[in-house]
Amino acid sequence: MEENNDNQHLFSKRIRAGKRTYFFDIKPSKTGDYYITLTESIKKSDGKGFSFDKHKLFIYKEDISKFSEALEEAFIHLKTKLMPHYNFEADTRSGKLEDI
Repeated sequence: MEENNDNQHLFSKRIRAGKRTYFFDIKPSKTGDYYITLTESIKKSDGKGFSFDKHKLFIYKEDISKFSEALEEAFIHLKTKLMPHYNFEADTRSGKLEDI
């Protein structure tokens, strides 16, 4: 359920990765709580110019710990079990973390 507070970003980070841009935002809810939105924006050519496809994921306070733990487990599994010899920190294709 999306809140109508798109202009109220209390925290925002942007990662550019080729034609994709990822946004990590913290926004206030109408009830005085906070939630996180993860947005993937994909730049597409529509013949007349460019447009953007956006996909959003909302993470509410009651799910933040579970989400964070699962994401950390997935990263650890990828880095230690599936790709132990890959240097993720040296990969320049992964995009730049930027403040908005």
